[in-house]
Amino acid sequence: QVQVVESGGGLVQPGGSLRLSCAASGSIFSINSMGWYRQPPGKQRELVASITSGGRTNYADSVKGRFTISRANAKNTVYLQMNSLKPEDTAVYYCNANLRSADFVRAFDYWGPGTQVTVSS
Repeated sequence: QVQVVESGGGLVQPGGSLRLSCAASGSIFSINSMGWYRQPPGKQRELVASITSGGRTNYADSVKGRFTISRANAKNTVYLQMNSLKPEDTAVYYCNANLRSADFVRAFDYWGPGTQVTVSS
């Protein structure tokens, strides 16, 4: 049993900032990576940022220089610092945890329920 929960979403004005948090808990043997995805209304889910267990990060071009993904010392927690927010950042943001099975033969994706981020004046 693995649970992934996001928090920190809300309403913010253009140019403002938000920090999203994600915590994975339960039967976690090994984490391959964690990341943030978002899904604007009527659009498909897209990768925003990810971080591997080794600390390598990846960002969508649309958020480079504005968003920063980081991981707590307890690696079941990840953050997304969002600065200079734009209306086009409005979406439901989902946290993903890619976990390795205990026998190392498969990896599994676990998703949080999402948190709404709305950027509007």
